[in-house]
Amino acid sequence: MYSQQFFIDGLGCASYIVGCEAKSVAAIIDPDRDVQKYLDAAASRGLTITHIIETHLHADHVSGNSDLAARTGAQIYVHEASGAEFPHQAVRDGDVLELGNLRLKVIHTPGHTPESITLLVSDTTRSEQPWLALTGDTLFVGDMGRPDLVGAEAANGLASDMYHTMYEKILPLNDGLLIYPGHGSGSLCGKSIGSMRSTTLGYERISNPALAPRSKEEFVQYAVSDLPEQPGNHTRIKTMNRKGVKVLGDVAPRPLSIKEALPYFQRGAGLLDTRSKDAYVQAHVPGSVHLEADDQLSNRVGFVFPPDAPMILLLSDASEYQRVVYSLARVGYENVVGYIAEGLDVWQRMGLPLAAGDVKDIEPKELQDLLQSDAGPVVVDVREPWEYKQGHVPGAILMPLGQLASLVGKLDTEKPVAVICASGSRSQSAAALLGQKGFKTIYNVVGGTGAWKYSNLPLARD
Repeated sequence: MYSQQFFIDGLGCASYIVGCEAKSVAAIIDPDRDVQKYLDAAASRGLTITHIIETHLHADHVSGNSDLAARTGAQIYVHEASGAEFPHQAVRDGDVLELGNLRLKVIHTPGHTPESITLLVSDTTRSEQPWLALTGDTLFVGDMGRPDLVGAEAANGLASDMYHTMYEKILPLNDGLLIYPGHGSGSLCGKSIGSMRSTTLGYERISNPALAPRSKEEFVQYAVSDLPEQPGNHTRIKTMNRKGVKVLGDVAPRPLSIKEALPYFQRGAGLLDTRSKDAYVQAHVPGSVHLEADDQLSNRVGFVFPPDAPMILLLSDASEYQRVVYSLARVGYENVVGYIAEGLDVWQRMGLPLAAGDVKDIEPKELQDLLQSDAGPVVVDVREPWEYKQGHVPGAILMPLGQLASLVGKLDTEKPVAVICASGSRSQSAAALLGQKGFKTIYNVVGGTGAWKYSNLPLARD
């Protein structure tokens, strides 16, 4: 048996290839949008991809199943409860998919979603007993799938389903079973997923708080409490994955001159500036959205950019185009028109406006000094309410990142604003949104409340 995990940093998404080298066949589990890596992996082992299996319909990223099926002719499999509208083969609890000498047994494990499944993989040349489990968004390292992404109204019912899944289907399995989950650290599909990318059921049994002995009522309360913010754009992504995603195909560079780009801007296209922060602060197009082309781009864009608006990119280097386009496509942003192939010096020579400044990184002690001055900034905490209650900068206003776009109108664009989160990641997204909304002075608190606390600065709990 051959298996390999593919992991997307930032999103924290894991996908897999499982193959039988003796029979030269393979399955891809939970493919993301950039499918070339699966084709390359299969080719390197002389494998033909015959199966594409979704453990569930994802809410945090767009599936690459349509692209992969178009390139390979492989059959897509998804549980019958999914409501999937694209061509697929429905599976149900107890079904066995034959993959050469491998057997993939379908276990219906609802809880994260109604259609969630776990795949028990056996290599029949060694044993009929399962060797590993591909648990999707059911069981994570140190955590389990959250039950609220289908909709808050369904959370309690799905948490109840997860109770039966864990105690009646997962925990009775062998302690030696290898667990390969659909997410790792960085994902918003759990509460606090561990950084290890695989585990064993035995270790999770003794260490995972989600598997601690509880009554059903206690389990449901645990499952729905203290959940992090929902992934930006998650409802739209879920709908796309249910209806079927258009084939992305090859992503070829699309350079645009500024003259070619201007008509798109006049028709409502937005400019996403993915250059470094220093370059953006030095000079940028007014009204552009700044998000660096790093591992967090996929997570951040859903909070600050309309998903259906045409988008033009401003890149640090043209070679980044394909990587950025895939990062955007993973979360449903498919309307990239192209990238500006000329520098901002050309923009300026054409008499078009440029701006500078907007966002400044500051340390917690710098913020404390500013707050003690007469012209101190308004502090906006973009964490979740449960995080805010555990301790926040005195006087900070709670505006969770997922709600910031609707709440930002309560703030004065002329007054300085300091945005803070737990570590400085979410606050960067918030700063980008405030910059787009025309705020004149924006501070991003480096290290967030964690650094504030480490600096022995006061925390309020109200």
